[in-house]
Amino acid sequence: MKRLLLVFIVVFSVYSINVFAGGFQQNQHGARAKALGGAFTALANDPSAIYWNGAGLTQLSGTKLMLGTHLLFPASSFRGVAPSKQYSFMESQMFTPTHLFASHNFDNGLAIGLGFTQPYGSGTKWSEDWIGRYITTETKLQTFILMPTVAYELFDGFSLSAAFIYSFANVLIERMIPQYPFEGDANISLEGDDSFAYGYNFGLLYKPTEWLSIGGSFRSEVEYGFEGTATTTGAVQLIDRFPKGDISANLTTPMNIVGGLAVNVTDELTLSADYQWVGWSSYDELAVDFADDNYPDASSPRDYQDSYIIRFGAQYDMLDEFSAMAGIYYDNMPVATERLNPSLPDANRLGFSLGFIARLTKNFSVTGAFMYLRGEQTSVTDSKENYYPVTGSFVPFNGTYNSTAKILSMSLQYDF
Repeated sequence: MKRLLLVFIVVFSVYSINVFAGGFQQNQHGARAKALGGAFTALANDPSAIYWNGAGLTQLSGTKLMLGTHLLFPASSFRGVAPSKQYSFMESQMFTPTHLFASHNFDNGLAIGLGFTQPYGSGTKWSEDWIGRYITTETKLQTFILMPTVAYELFDGFSLSAAFIYSFANVLIERMIPQYPFEGDANISLEGDDSFAYGYNFGLLYKPTEWLSIGGSFRSEVEYGFEGTATTTGAVQLIDRFPKGDISANLTTPMNIVGGLAVNVTDELTLSADYQWVGWSSYDELAVDFADDNYPDASSPRDYQDSYIIRFGAQYDMLDEFSAMAGIYYDNMPVATERLNPSLPDANRLGFSLGFIARLTKNFSVTGAFMYLRGEQTSVTDSKENYYPVTGSFVPFNGTYNSTAKILSMSLQYDF
């Protein structure tokens, strides 16, 4: 019975993973912004302004359409402490967050836009026999948003915007479960989705001079009410004792407040900078409710802290038809090291980017970007994330994480 009780505790702790860790906030919303390290709030001068700062739509002429995608290649490794110091490597995956933006300026101060993008979307996958399999083997999250946006230039050089956010999302969580006294491990899988969540954002753009631009944006929290199913595969003798059936869970993405500056240093060179505050403290607990009263509900504290991102970008117009860009940003980790786990190995991250704009015709342009992200090596010595090794006792999941990501981006723009 003691062993069986431990199995129950392990099963319930499946829901303690970092579903909304900082690494899931990908900010993949246009290749130009990506090339500038995301320092785009005070520029907002292509249709992706719908996401970054909708007030920028008033400076776009006519009707514009942008379509693009990103190829995201994350990589992580984990090295445990004595006596298990072997390295474990996350399995290779590619994610393809896509964006579509359309804008129209009525030439009377009013502009509108509609955007589709994925603000959160990534995942991790580890071998089913790796040392941390009782914490996670696979995690995947996808969120999608539609953003109808209205912008208006109140007076020369000063614009405001407002947008409604409609979002839907899905999540997958899997891990292994020890099933003593039987050999091998059982597998528990949680799948859920939310077909309707909503939020809003506001934007501001002010150009007091021809060489200076000031931007700001506010994006609200979005609360998702996931509904789904927990399923378990394992020894027939134990299968009825594992939690299963319909489940529900609420998760809230953080509020974001961004301020930015852009300076035209010369006719060819523009520098930009953003400071982004991220209200991760909204993610203080993850609770899962089982529809079947035979299974007790589960909750796990997350204790996230508010965080920030600093961004810098530069664009140099080499020719009328070609511009080169570069960027750098620093993303501060919102989770304490004691709460880190391999479902998403978060870290303080430094990103470097390069990109270009090729104006192939009067109406058509191609923008490309490459970004390299390097997570700071993070060692955990006081983990509150426990795993269940073959010894039959709970052990803190201490060790060292290393994470990187490579991102290729492309956006196609057509001006009607």
